[in-house]
Amino acid sequence: MKQYVSILSLVFICLFSSGFVLAQAAPSGSYTTIEWTDLMPSDDLEALMNPPEELQDIEDGSEADQISSQIQAAIAQASDSRYQQALASTRIRPEFNNKAIRIPGFIVPLSFGENNSITEFFIVPFFGACIHVPPPPPNQIIFGKYPPGFKLDALYDPFWIEGTLSTELIENDMATAAYSIKIDQISDYTE
Repeated sequence: MKQYVSILSLVFICLFSSGFVLAQAAPSGSYTTIEWTDLMPSDDLEALMNPPEELQDIEDGSEADQISSQIQAAIAQASDSRYQQALASTRIRPEFNNKAIRIPGFIVPLSFGENNSITEFFIVPFFGACIHVPPPPPNQIIFGKYPPGFKLDALYDPFWIEGTLSTELIENDMATAAYSIKIDQISDYTE
């Protein structure tokens, strides 16, 4: 778990200090290109960038490093720690409601249509989120619905997603998303 917390903190530090690497390409059409950190209230971002010191003292491989122990501890401390609250934050930036955006991200399939095309999915800021590691905070997950469906060759391929963002909470067994998007276009990510 320490590795996950360290990785998550590192991801947010990198996102904040240099901008989301995938978001540096030129915007397309009438969509505003946004970065993942734009979707977080500033105090959530600040809390995630400054994890509690006790997390740094957990030895890799120890019992405290195990995910189940961390989850139990996180639940117990959730109301006490601003960091823990930010890890589970569903707080949104209301100015993004009904805004035409373009955002890069990775696809986490949720449901499939004909010919195994993906029709519902989460869009996340980094590869492996929700699959290999616990999900990012809900305000860093976007639920997408694309009735025509599309084929995904590899989970590690990033995409540009264009559409109208909504501040709608979507709960799923895999994760909770604080945003959803009405998708107009999905395209391979290119710089």
